[in-house]
Amino acid sequence: MGKKLPEITSELKEFIEQQKIFFVGTAATEGNVNVSPKGMDSFRVINSNKIAWMNLTGSGNETAAHLLQNNRMTIMFSAFEGKPLILRLYGTAKIYHPRDEQFNTLINLFPKTPGTRQVIEMEVDLVQTSCGFAVPYMDYKEDRSILKDWAQKQGDDKIKEYWLAKNTKSIDGFETKIS
Repeated sequence: MGKKLPEITSELKEFIEQQKIFFVGTAATEGNVNVSPKGMDSFRVINSNKIAWMNLTGSGNETAAHLLQNNRMTIMFSAFEGKPLILRLYGTAKIYHPRDEQFNTLINLFPKTPGTRQVIEMEVDLVQTSCGFAVPYMDYKEDRSILKDWAQKQGDDKIKEYWLAKNTKSIDGFETKIS
């Protein structure tokens, strides 16, 4: 059944690379816990204890607000096809914006994607696998293009206006430092 590991093994890295969706969990010191689904080509294993993911413009910016208060983060992958498996990565994360030097280094790991607002880097402290026997089979059809199309149509200036209108505070009123 479940195992605890000190790092991401080569087999688990291969599993991660095959996944089409992952889930990010964060929580500030107070307020709501947030779990966000993430997709597209936005996740990279840097080494056995470090990952990065590209965060795109969304209706909220909970992860950024939470990480500024409490840098703990959990990432979960679940096999919806093939052999059952749930994989969780636990660790501490830093968020980088386009104005940060580290953003400019990490963003090169990903395809150029309109609407990219941050890159999150996480030091992985614990890797946990569990069976996933109750997770249903689901067939991957294709990535949705709606977000990319919308961001492309908006252009950089209107995206930044959107960030100011919708992404500067969390649902609990915490600052995100997007601007």
